Amino acid sequence: MTANGLERIRPSGRADEAAGTSTRPSWSLDAVVAGLKLSRDIQHNIRHRGLLRPPPSREAIVGALQALSAALFPAHYGPSGLTAETIDYFVGATLNDALTVLCEQVKRSLPFSTEEEQGDDAFAARALEITRDFAQQLPAIRGLLVSDIHAAFDNDPAATGYSEILLVYPGLTAVVHYRIAHALYGLGAIFLARLISDIAHSRTGIDIHPGARIAGSFFIDHGTGVVIGETAIIGERVRLYQAVTLGARNFPTDARGAIIKGAPRHPILEDDVVIYSGATVLGRITIGRGSTIGGNVWLTHSVPPGSHVTQAQTRSSSGTTHSLPGEGARDLHLNGGTE
Repeated sequence: MTANGLERIRPSGRADEAAGTSTRPSWSLDAVVAGLKLSRDIQHNIRHRGLLRPPPSREAIVGALQALSAALFPAHYGPSGLTAETIDYFVGATLNDALTVLCEQVKRSLPFSTEEEQGDDAFAARALEITRDFAQQLPAIRGLLVSDIHAAFDNDPAATGYSEILLVYPGLTAVVHYRIAHALYGLGAIFLARLISDIAHSRTGIDIHPGARIAGSFFIDHGTGVVIGETAIIGERVRLYQAVTLGARNFPTDARGAIIKGAPRHPILEDDVVIYSGATVLGRITIGRGSTIGGNVWLTHSVPPGSHVTQAQTRSSSGTTHSLPGEGARDLHLNGGTE
């Protein structure tokens, strides 16, 4: 019996008779294996540049993220029993282990992040440079995360303290992953950053592309179903509720009809914007400073600062109300959170 609970099977399809196991049926796999090899190597080869390379290890990345989180917030994510005398030793040792693992995963990811053909030594040297630069950003990353924690506490009447936010708020978990991924993305470890975002998505149901630019004091309340696209720009003190989408309305294409990668196509949210649950904001539009977007709004047009947008209308800070282009004139109340 193997570690995964299955009996070891010989190529002929018979169990190991010496171990006294029973006969297994033969699946006639020779032709199937040959067909898969033909598909994999020739007919349908989708390997990066056709080469067989080991991808980053998701398990190793998860471990590195847990260690980085513990180094950033040792009193909350570290082991019990830390004291003022031991906490710095713990942080140093944990960071050393985490960065060592991360460097290997950066090296594995780089061939998938660049179109340039490089040797293993070049990828290893670049991974070391990226990991060192990333380590230097950790104090600034922690500062941003503390501003996010303060924003959660200040804006959620259900929050009882910072420890609760750090330990049980999925929005904060997603933002911790995002801020780590965004730093790596900016340093060129794009594929690894996408993997980190997917890990956060799996854990929280919140999908933040690491290329998005998000300023401090950012708060996602509840969070399930939130989507933030690659080229979104979010200012200070922005608050989002569950099921909010900051997406693209269309995708620019070149003369051949191919999608232009990286073109700005997601919204810009200026400072102090609040977007309530279920709202969908699409395209390269600007939501002006201090605006509030109501629940379930479908918005594809820019709005000026101080706007209050319901499902049918927008109201400026001066009190003037007008219908959005192509929409009806029903005035619906803003839909808030669920506290």
